[in-house]
Amino acid sequence: MTTTTPIKPITQSSPMAHFRAGFTATLPLWIGVAPFGAIYAVSALAAQLDPWQTLAMSLFVFAGAAQFTAAGLFAAGATPLTIIITTLVVNARHLLLSASLAPYIRKTPSWMQGLIAFQLTDESYAVGMPRFLAGQGSPAYQIGTNVSLYVIWQLSTIAGILLGSRIPDPATYGLDLVFPLTFIGLLVPLLKTRVSGVVAAIAAGIALAGALFLPGKWYILLAGIIASGIGAALARQMKKREWSHLQ
Repeated sequence: MTTTTPIKPITQSSPMAHFRAGFTATLPLWIGVAPFGAIYAVSALAAQLDPWQTLAMSLFVFAGAAQFTAAGLFAAGATPLTIIITTLVVNARHLLLSASLAPYIRKTPSWMQGLIAFQLTDESYAVGMPRFLAGQGSPAYQIGTNVSLYVIWQLSTIAGILLGSRIPDPATYGLDLVFPLTFIGLLVPLLKTRVSGVVAAIAAGIALAGALFLPGKWYILLAGIIASGIGAALARQMKKREWSHLQ
């Protein structure tokens, strides 16, 4: 369906070489991640979190959207239960990401699966998944992409804590579009079949409609679930047709 650039093979087969390749492949995304890590820190401090609490959330939560949401809820005086439930909803899309990644790391040790799950982000998933689809992926490569974004998120959080309100709002310079545009750019080469194209179009349509007419961020999860369900049904139909032709 789309024309893609062949993935450059990793010349060395050692896990460390794959880790380095994954880490390096994600470096171009740092420019988009860094401003938001810093702004998160400013938002958290404004919500009366102290610097250590602000940094701890980046270290142990490591989910930009959830951290921004939590900071806003802290500022509004929300209860701990409300904060937990809301951030779980915001991050529920990771269930879909993890489900699609699971077949490729199923044979890896449990501790490694846990590490990948903890640090998986939208962007690191989009960098690592093409490797798996091309038969060149590895857990070490995925960990490298994850760790790369984890490092810049911590560094930018520290920068935000130190610089405080002197950091300008990224939206002023249009940097708030970097995340969605980057993810779209990484996603398009993965749409190699008619089914994947249809699923992406349905998800985009539902997400756009939800953003216009629904409150909150529930529409993101809704779009993912509905589009994934339709995609699974279409894939089953195609397999049935292929099987009937073989008989």
